Amino acid sequence: MRKPCCDKQGTNKGAWSKQEDQKLIDYIRIHGEGCWRSLPKAAGLHRCGKSCRLRWINYLRPDIKRGNFAQDEEDLIIKLHALLGNRWSLIAGRLPGRTDNEVKNYWNSHIKRKLIKLGIDPNNHKLSQYPLRPQPQHVSPSSPASLNVARKPRRSSVDKDRVSDAASCLDDERSGRVSKLDLGLTIAFPTTPTNHIEEKQQNTASIMTSEEENYTAPTLLLFR
Repeated sequence: MRKPCCDKQGTNKGAWSKQEDQKLIDYIRIHGEGCWRSLPKAAGLHRCGKSCRLRWINYLRPDIKRGNFAQDEEDLIIKLHALLGNRWSLIAGRLPGRTDNEVKNYWNSHIKRKLIKLGIDPNNHKLSQYPLRPQPQHVSPSSPASLNVARKPRRSSVDKDRVSDAASCLDDERSGRVSKLDLGLTIAFPTTPTNHIEEKQQNTASIMTSEEENYTAPTLLLFR
């Protein structure tokens, strides 16, 4: 069983301070990297040897390169990965100023996705048999225009036929009503029936005779 690089008791963990960074830089500048197991004790650091190595390689090294990867670096990473696979330390050794952790993160976050979109298998760098197809864009239901389009009912052919039949029936009824209105109308003056006149004459004659019968002549009274 491999021995641990240092005693875990009494070692600092967490973020590095500026004083610790300066101690590590000064020691490596004078003595070189050397053995990482004995370096923390020799430099006066209460850190693990692995922590000192990663801090130096990934952050404090003077020739470290910052910033985004260039296109030539990206092409070189793809070629080296096709030859070496996931040996990130060997790939980073071909890229001056780049660390293995930085190269690995850039591969997983950018280059791998780019190859998949192009239809290339990132493991063997060969064209995949079934390349990815662009997914159709779906209209978001949040916009009111899309809701109106989605909720608008479609009229079937049966409904259209029913509407046309109803319209034709209405036209037939209207035309029938107009044709039936042509009536033969005549104008005549009002006439009184003869029977009614004769009844009136008989009534007047009877009234006159009754008056004559009831009439009594006035009598004159003579006084002596």
